[in-house]
Amino acid sequence: MATEITCTSLLKPATSFQSSDTLIPLTIFDRTAFPGHVPNIIVFQSPTPSNKQLKHGLSQVLSHFPHAAGRLTFDSKHQLCIALNNAGIRVIEVKVSSTLCKNVSLEGTKNLKELYPSTDEGIEELMQVQLNRYMCGGFVIGLTCHHFLGDGQSISNFCSAWAQTVRTPGMHALATPFLDRGAIVVPRKIPMTSFDHANIEFKKVEFDSHRNEAQNLTVHFSVDFISDLKALVPGGCTKFECLLSHLWKKITVARGLKETDFTEIRIAINCRGRVKPAVPLNFFGNMVLWAYPRLCVKDLLTLSYAQVVIVIRKAVDQVDDTYIKSFIDFGAIASEKGEQLSTTYVATGTSLSPHLEINSWLGFRFSDLDFGFGQPSAFFQPNEPIEGTIEFSPSCKERGGVDVFLALSEDRIDVFRQICYSIEESAVGCKQIGCPTSRM
Repeated sequence: MATEITCTSLLKPATSFQSSDTLIPLTIFDRTAFPGHVPNIIVFQSPTPSNKQLKHGLSQVLSHFPHAAGRLTFDSKHQLCIALNNAGIRVIEVKVSSTLCKNVSLEGTKNLKELYPSTDEGIEELMQVQLNRYMCGGFVIGLTCHHFLGDGQSISNFCSAWAQTVRTPGMHALATPFLDRGAIVVPRKIPMTSFDHANIEFKKVEFDSHRNEAQNLTVHFSVDFISDLKALVPGGCTKFECLLSHLWKKITVARGLKETDFTEIRIAINCRGRVKPAVPLNFFGNMVLWAYPRLCVKDLLTLSYAQVVIVIRKAVDQVDDTYIKSFIDFGAIASEKGEQLSTTYVATGTSLSPHLEINSWLGFRFSDLDFGFGQPSAFFQPNEPIEGTIEFSPSCKERGGVDVFLALSEDRIDVFRQICYSIEESAVGCKQIGCPTSRM
């Protein structure tokens, strides 16, 4: 793929924030986030808006999201902060000398690094945008955001606001996001921690992670397939719960884990609606904690889908108002003591086996990402593979379907492909189609 950078610029908000010296300390939620840029790829078929329209809309939206145009810095207490200094975001315009279908593959990350700005350390901008134009008229937005800026809910809100501004120029009905980060981390009158947050949210990785040749792949689950899964849970379940139960079983079989192994899922939980009073969904920042359902491999593969759903649901339900308030109090106490908390994240190339990590974009409405010429044909995070990571995304091709992006060890990909669409209630059914269960 040959690319040509036609323009690089620093785009600033159309209207500057009222005070250029305002410092916003990172919250305890921000400090749990990955300390670097996360790339996103958004694919559109022709026709598409012009770069001029996109940059104009982006400048307008930055006026409503001043944190995105800021910079990381330290205050007098040596706390890491976001300076609302209107410094701007990096915009790169690129011509790609190929057609869209030949270049963008959802099956991996090959060649995709050229479609988004660098995510290396030392980047000053908290947000970067690359506008890639193809010979066929296709168009790809490569967006990178520092995770301290916000979580998936926040970035999807930003992108939706950007699309709305481009789609309806001249209109001023854009809803103002909730920007007060300090308001969401007010501790109780007597701060009290009821959980060991220092060894949960900030713990070191428990499993013996090891370097692994992993490969990204995409699996599509149709509306009919999801309906069949839901039918296995008489009490009812969500799309997320049934698919996660299914994938937990199938990936465990494909990995060939021993019956006595324990397997755990790290599930990202949006806490906005779980704390009382609820935080508005348009809060711009980080407000994610994690649930950790855990099972012995033998139990996971013999329990029914309905039983596995209950295990997942119980773990998720534990991230409730009591837990969130305890975490907020923990942050206040740690800040008062001047404790330095290290973010825990898994390095590229690491294997999570026997565990999994899941992020879901199922609550994101792709229709909101319409810049005036239709919704995207694809949306995904082109991360380097970390074995055991899973991402759920609404399908752009089938309303109600789900696209799952996951990374598995290369020597387990074929096994997973054989069984990913089979629905059995135990590992016995998988053995019938040649799964490596000899170690079980």
